[in-house]
Amino acid sequence: MTKNTKVILIVVIALLVTGLTFTFPPIAQNPAYHDFADKRECLGIPNFGDVMSNLPFLFFGLMGVGAAVYSARSGLFTMNGERIPWQVFFVGAFLVGFGSGYYHWEPNNHTLVWDRLPMTLAFMSFFSVVIMERLNEKGGLVFLPVLLIAGAASVFYWDHTESLGHGDLRPYALVQFLPMLLLPLMFWLLPARYSGLKYLGYALLWYVLAKVLEHFDRGVFAMTGEVISGHTLKHISASIAVLMMVLYVKRRKIISASGRTMSAINPA
Repeated sequence: MTKNTKVILIVVIALLVTGLTFTFPPIAQNPAYHDFADKRECLGIPNFGDVMSNLPFLFFGLMGVGAAVYSARSGLFTMNGERIPWQVFFVGAFLVGFGSGYYHWEPNNHTLVWDRLPMTLAFMSFFSVVIMERLNEKGGLVFLPVLLIAGAASVFYWDHTESLGHGDLRPYALVQFLPMLLLPLMFWLLPARYSGLKYLGYALLWYVLAKVLEHFDRGVFAMTGEVISGHTLKHISASIAVLMMVLYVKRRKIISASGRTMSAINPA
């Protein structure tokens, strides 16, 4: 299968999934979503566990921007403009700490906007990174603002439709889960530019664990004797996924045509 055929296959799957998504009726936000297991207050902070468990996002986001994106190590970035989507990714992860903390201070649809918005920055910027690495260097950079606008628009569209009384989460669901479908396919079909794929695998595993913990919020809370909830652990797990991305950027090396890793001579 040629590279062009693989790209066409990926595009066709993306279009099919997008079209299929909008064959379903609009999906409103379930009000029960805001009813989390651990509502305990501590030090004057409501929902203390779910609020404070967002602190690792701040730390790992800053680590990504400072120690990874602006690291002086030679060969860290080898494509023109490659730092830009990575910077957006880690800034997005950093802002998740504020946005999610703000939401969990007073959970409702209005505060949820500021939880979801920085997440779309992270999802879409990483999608742009993979396009740069696996498909086309310039294409990934050109698509970055388009993807970021689409991600933000999906959140504001949902918020607007909720205000009209017929909320529609379909675009936001597409923004969150379409990359999760396409990225493994791209990793499988297209050659890697860098080593360190295991760290991306670890990031995926921690993210999947986060979604599982989110789903079993009350079950985890009961199982731990009401010491810690599933949603609190979800934040910690998802933040570790960000740490895995930091390690990927810091420890990867460019792969030569022969399949061997090597240091880049002219990093961007």
